[in-house]
Amino acid sequence: MIERHQPSRRSPSFCRLLLFIALECLWALAACGATPAPGVRYEGTAAFYSDKLHGRKTASGEPYDKNALTAAHRTLPFGTVVKVTNLTNMRSVKVRINDRGPFGDGDRIIDLSRRAAETLDMIRSGVVPVHVEIIEMPDSAPQG
Repeated sequence: MIERHQPSRRSPSFCRLLLFIALECLWALAACGATPAPGVRYEGTAAFYSDKLHGRKTASGEPYDKNALTAAHRTLPFGTVVKVTNLTNMRSVKVRINDRGPFGDGDRIIDLSRRAAETLDMIRSGVVPVHVEIIEMPDSAPQG
């Protein structure tokens, strides 16, 4: 005689419990990084915009100005002010987030304007290791 294996059936209350636990775990993970605040730090690399982009519209709607102290970040609200420190020479600059990016390289966490890159003395190297620290959050800013 051949025995057939019957898949076990879980009670509806057990399934609800598993669903509840899964949702709680997702909520906890989302809450960990949901609200950036002053003092929060990130570490990665920084690059800077090409001069060819000068005058082009950023994700916030304002034109890119290579002479302004601005930057692009993937998730921080527009208007957030961050302090970027070049870890190779410890030079720092404060910039305002007004664009989205960087895209592509997973280690790059911020793209800087030309002026900010000059302040950090990173023009020759192009990409440098940095700390990015949130200094000031905007009162209310659109999420681009």
